[in-house]
Amino acid sequence: MSKSKVYFTRDLSAGGLKKIYEKVNENIKGKVAVKLHTGEKNGPNIIPRTWVKELLASDIPEGTIVETNTYYEGDRYTTEQHLETIKVNGWDFAPVDIMDDKGTATLPVKGGKWFKEMSVGEGMLKYDSLVALTHFKGHMMGGFGGSNKNIGIGCADGRVGKAVIHTREGSDNMWSIAEEELMERMTESTKATIDHFGENVTYVNVMRNMSVSCDCEGIHAEPVVTPNIGIIGSVDILAVDKASVDLVYSLKEEDRKALVERIESRKGLRQLSYMKELGMGSDEYELIDLDNDELVISTEEAVKDVKPWMPDNAK
Repeated sequence: MSKSKVYFTRDLSAGGLKKIYEKVNENIKGKVAVKLHTGEKNGPNIIPRTWVKELLASDIPEGTIVETNTYYEGDRYTTEQHLETIKVNGWDFAPVDIMDDKGTATLPVKGGKWFKEMSVGEGMLKYDSLVALTHFKGHMMGGFGGSNKNIGIGCADGRVGKAVIHTREGSDNMWSIAEEELMERMTESTKATIDHFGENVTYVNVMRNMSVSCDCEGIHAEPVVTPNIGIIGSVDILAVDKASVDLVYSLKEEDRKALVERIESRKGLRQLSYMKELGMGSDEYELIDLDNDELVISTEEAVKDVKPWMPDNAK
């Protein structure tokens, strides 16, 4: 089997994002949903809005930013709260669709062991293509949040889909499902969505401001200590998340320690192995360096010149 192509740039800018996207957007057409994690109010680590604004203006002029409401009560629990948070965080430069505002839809889960179907925001069904534009970082329960988490949790609706992923039936603890089972349920949710879109889906992971906390923790996120790495993209969801994890593991011990501990303590690597078991992509890939004439490089070569984290790096 041929290896999947994963494109890489160290250029953390609007130009770098555009450069990566244009390598993986061949099958994006029609009405386009751009799935972002728009974050809780004033979250410090989300993808810079100016980058996304420029990308949509140049490459996805008819794109719509899509989200679903949260399962927990916070700044994005209701559509009204969510739209206010979108405005506060500066995402209101483009059309925004809270996909479960008007209701839910069910999509089949093919080959799953936990689900036969998944409940998603009904609004998703009106789109022809999906761009998963993901801030890669740690996650309190998932270990890491890559394209798989962005779609699997982010497209499941806030009341039904997210509940069956996170909560064991009859439990008073809304977070009663964790570790390997949570990774599997989340991944089955992702599979329902990407099967729906078929080849008309692509994935971009921005590896910048990678706290061990998710953007759902907003201003309460743990301080960033992991160096910025770059931006990667692929049409293969397993390859793009596997490459992101491999890049983290290729950092120096002192630079990777916090994020690796978060990934491993939550059994986050099960996301990758379960995607492979479900046939969602390949964990064999070529990392193509767009900064150096599309040379195929190792993850170690990709990160050899990264600078240790300092707050100024966030700019």
